[in-house]
Amino acid sequence: MKIGALFAAMTMVSACSMSIIPEGTAQSRPARSQDEWVTETRPDSTLQQPVPNNRGSSSFQPVNPSQLVQIGDDPTRATGAGVALGPDIASLNITPAKAAAALQSFRTSCSSLVRREDNSGLTKGTDWQMSCDAAQRWPGNDAAQFFASYFEAVQIGDGKAFATGYFEPQINGSRVRTQHHQVPVYRRPDNLLDVDLGLFSEALKDKRIRGKIDGTKLVPFEDRAQIDDGALAGRGLEIAWAEDYIDLFFLQIQGSGRLALPDGSIMRIGYAGQNGQDYTGIGKVMRERGLLADGKTNMQGIVEWLRANPHEGMKIMRENKSYVFFNELTGPGPLGAMGHPVVARTSVAADRLFVPLGAPVFLDMAHDIADGLWVAQDTGGAIKGANRFDTFWGAGEQASQIAGGMASNGQALLFLPKGTVARLVDARRNPGQ
Repeated sequence: MKIGALFAAMTMVSACSMSIIPEGTAQSRPARSQDEWVTETRPDSTLQQPVPNNRGSSSFQPVNPSQLVQIGDDPTRATGAGVALGPDIASLNITPAKAAAALQSFRTSCSSLVRREDNSGLTKGTDWQMSCDAAQRWPGNDAAQFFASYFEAVQIGDGKAFATGYFEPQINGSRVRTQHHQVPVYRRPDNLLDVDLGLFSEALKDKRIRGKIDGTKLVPFEDRAQIDDGALAGRGLEIAWAEDYIDLFFLQIQGSGRLALPDGSIMRIGYAGQNGQDYTGIGKVMRERGLLADGKTNMQGIVEWLRANPHEGMKIMRENKSYVFFNELTGPGPLGAMGHPVVARTSVAADRLFVPLGAPVFLDMAHDIADGLWVAQDTGGAIKGANRFDTFWGAGEQASQIAGGMASNGQALLFLPKGTVARLVDARRNPGQ
């Protein structure tokens, strides 16, 4: 497509509300968690609940903002937000179990970290080679020492973190259409295109749009209402059928999940793409319209209202024009944005413009259950900005309860290869070298 045609297409896209999405989000998930509903957990003594601690402050001393060094001029990236060396990693409270789990996840995805372009501007792939090689042979019983040996703790901006949670839901479904399973679960259509705008203009680097070709034009792909009304029917795109539309709607928000099949087996499905239309959190819409009573602003309250008001509920769900496509997962998973399995209580979603995907992340949050070492292996449509994270808790009722109650403030540190900050500062001071 020529430049002139591309920008003409962008003008048309803007008029049609097709969203411009960050680079690499062909595998990323839609918005989740706190952006969808205000979370409140049900009291249940049999389940582990995220309970705020009483410290009132971080267990380590954040770097004074005056000590931050602004490496770049782009405020939408980590380098523009400012970086500074944090505390010695050996001084941080990293439990052996969390360190061992993080080391295993780092081993799994570090080969991709070495090959990928770091959109944050903090590192190059080769910076990670030494730690990646060492991780493959490092004994798991001394994992904390591995991180202390190969990494330095780095604060991005003021380091003030906000973390939510996500999980892998399970709903009823069937591989074939039955009397009780009438809601299609679609795979990604072949005519859904990802366009990398950075190939056409440096000013659009890291920007993409999704759409389809209509003659010689790039046009928006069908939105949720059009797909619900049968725009994709008859094309053989159904990989399964769900029992309940509302259940599938919220599974799309999570981005992956499990279908409990009639024979008692489980079919696992993962994110395969999104239609390029803007995401709208219906929880916010419902709150603004006064539809949710006090104490009913959590997911359970939203679902309860949707079921009690099916006609109006369908209209509200259709206001979220975003639609997610799936594929069947036959190996470990669910898969994160790096294409590797995300691991309960270890993997975290982050904004790739502020965190290199695959990097270790240390969180010290008001909810102690989120404290410790994580590995950034995923992204999310609502996970934007410095020190914004979405913690993964796995599958099952306990995971649902913890993720639903996870909305916590605290402090965050990135673990980057030793010498990273010094190299960035030197490059800033000596741009010609």
